[in-house]
Amino acid sequence: MNITIYDVAREANVSMATVSRVVNGNPNVKPATRKKVLEVIERLEYRPNAVARGLASKKTTTVGVIIPDIANIFYAELARGIEDIATMYKYNIILSNSDQNVNKELHLLNTMLGKQVDGLIVMSQNITDDFVQELKRSPVPIVLAGSIEETKTIPSVNIDYRQATFDATTYFIEKGHKKIAFAMGPMRDLINHGEKLVGYKQALEKAGLELRDDYVIEGGYTYESGLEGWQKLKELNDRPTAIVSGDDEMALGVMHGAQDDGLSVPEDIEVITSDNTKLALMVRPQLSSIVQPLYDIGAVSMRLLTKYMNKEKVQENIVVLPHRIELRGSTK
Repeated sequence: MNITIYDVAREANVSMATVSRVVNGNPNVKPATRKKVLEVIERLEYRPNAVARGLASKKTTTVGVIIPDIANIFYAELARGIEDIATMYKYNIILSNSDQNVNKELHLLNTMLGKQVDGLIVMSQNITDDFVQELKRSPVPIVLAGSIEETKTIPSVNIDYRQATFDATTYFIEKGHKKIAFAMGPMRDLINHGEKLVGYKQALEKAGLELRDDYVIEGGYTYESGLEGWQKLKELNDRPTAIVSGDDEMALGVMHGAQDDGLSVPEDIEVITSDNTKLALMVRPQLSSIVQPLYDIGAVSMRLLTKYMNKEKVQENIVVLPHRIELRGSTK
């Protein structure tokens, strides 16, 4: 039997308004009445209808989260930060997976808005102009997490990907490497061609080193693409002695490909990756990495969204968190 607020009110011999005030924590209820209503709620096992409460308050206390690949450990860590802060502020999460498909992202965005979410957190590897326009038309606040878009008008939380890649490349240059490759995800993604690749190029240029197109490996955010990237690099007459990878799975593929060919990491080739997910610690040697505070990116994104949803004052809508490089076994 579906117990309603009417059943609770009748059993407790109070009005439905009184039950509503008790459920919502309104202090304007006599202690004895509150106790009686709570006892009836427990006995009847009444569960408030969130949808009905949302219609009354015009808030659903629900936040939509769109993730490109729910199986990717990078986004899983971000989502954990979002979930923890959402729980702290008593918001529920609706999680959806876009499969890195632009059309599906648009569909999910409209589906979430149709569910009357109070706000949205969007993670996307390829934010197109059309998608940005849809985000700007949203009737509820939206925050980007671990994602960037060119106009910088949508609130977002990230690190400085350009500077981070510059720092990793410069580390190898300062150690005397002159043959440094860069393995990255699809060039279409702004975070790759507009930030990470630019940082790599700037480091080479500052050091007076030649930019070689055959040292830039474009692939997917997968282990397999890292293996394929290594196959291209090893066929070069003067293969690189160091590799900066824009993704942990790609870094694993590159490193394992080199090891399968009899090379030693880091003696023969050194590797620095970019995400510092758990994968970086689960291999031997462990991967040196740019440290992105993934949990914090998710947590700060959710906190920023709560400010917008509650119409609090926001000083910075583009938040850039600090990064650092953690040296492990894949570098000397």
